[in-house]
Amino acid sequence: MEDKPAAGYRHGPPWVFKGSALYQLHLVKAATARAFVPKDLRLVEAFGYTLGGMFLARYHDSPAGQFDELVVIAGIVWNPPTSCAWAARVLVNSTEACRHGRKEVGLPSHVAKFSQTEASELRNKPLAKPNGFLNLLGMGSTFSKKESCRGFEISETTGSSTRHLCNISMPATGMAAGSHKDNKWIGPAIRMSLPSFSGQTEDHPDLLKYSCKVECRVRPVSPAKIWSPRTAEPQECSDGKNGSVVAESDAQRQSVLVLLSRPILALEFSSLLMRVDAPKTVAPHSKKKEVRYSST
Repeated sequence: MEDKPAAGYRHGPPWVFKGSALYQLHLVKAATARAFVPKDLRLVEAFGYTLGGMFLARYHDSPAGQFDELVVIAGIVWNPPTSCAWAARVLVNSTEACRHGRKEVGLPSHVAKFSQTEASELRNKPLAKPNGFLNLLGMGSTFSKKESCRGFEISETTGSSTRHLCNISMPATGMAAGSHKDNKWIGPAIRMSLPSFSGQTEDHPDLLKYSCKVECRVRPVSPAKIWSPRTAEPQECSDGKNGSVVAESDAQRQSVLVLLSRPILALEFSSLLMRVDAPKTVAPHSKKKEVRYSST
C-alpha cells in the first residue's frame, strides 16, 4: 500500500466514463436537504420541498476501470446566475475513484460495497398494447405479474468496519441486468449536460462548479424501490445555522432520508458516455446582496 497515493486519475480532464445508469428524481423535504447545503448558498424550494434524488451508475470503462457509483442528490442550489444540483453523498466501490472525487472534484465521496441481489416481486403490467400518453398519466390498463428483480445492497466501509446503508431494487432489465437484448425499445439518443456544485469540504474549501456532459439512450422506467434499516428523523439543528454543513456523524443517516423520499421520475441511461470537466472555482453569492437586489 502506498504511503502517499496520487490525488487523482493518471490522465487529466475531461474524464470519460462509459456504462449505464438510473437517474431518479425525488421530492425531498427542504429541511432534509438543507442539512447538506452550505449556509452561503440558497436551496431552490417550493412548498417545503426541493428536487433531489439519486444517480446510480455501473461503469464498465473509466479512468478507474470498472466500478459502481451512487450519487445521493440532496437538492437544487441557487447561486446567481445559475442553479445546480448538490450531492449529499457519493458512494463508490473504488478507492481510486473515491480519492479522485474528494481531491479533484470536492465531492463527499466514500468507499462502499455494492452487492448484487436478486428477488421476485409483484409488478403491474399492461393488459394490451400500451398507450404512451395514458401510461404517463397512470391510466393504462394493467394486471399484476411476478417479475424477477435485481438490484444492489449497498454498505459503506470505513477502515475495517462496514455499515449497511440501503437496498435498491429494479426490474431485471437494462442497467440491473447489464443487457438490452430483451428490450425492443431502448429510447432515443440524447445529449445533455448535468451541472453541479461541489466543494466547501476539508479538501476543497472553495465553492466549485463542474459539468457532466452525457450522451446516451434514455427511456422512462418504473422507479427503483429503496429500503433501509429504520432511520431516525433529522434534528432541527442541522439546517446550516450551527455550521456550514451537517456533521459527518449524521451525514450518512441524513442521506438515507433523501433516498427514501418520494420518487417522481426515473430515467434509464443506456450506452452511456459521460465526460466530466475539471471543476472551476466560483464565488458564493452573498445572501444579503441577493435580498437587496431582488427587492422591488
